[in-house]
Amino acid sequence: MSILKPRPCTVIWLLLMVLTLITYSAAPFGLSSQQLVLAVLLIALLKAQLVVDFFMGVRHARAGWRLLMGGYLLLLGALITSAFLLTTA
Repeated sequence: MSILKPRPCTVIWLLLMVLTLITYSAAPFGLSSQQLVLAVLLIALLKAQLVVDFFMGVRHARAGWRLLMGGYLLLLGALITSAFLLTTA
């Protein structure tokens, strides 16, 4: 009798679902609205990185593509965070 081992994409999908549920239920944790928005943004960027790595297959690509996609997500996160912090200050 063999034990079924889940495929990596299944594990990543389940992790994405857990992160989505955390994002959905984050409001009652007692964070300020600014902390809550930044936490949700961080989770969204983490989820985007997981999708890029595992479902788009960039983790098997050359280093240049990995750096490009990682840099894009960092830049996007920095721009959104900056815009949010500048408008709430």
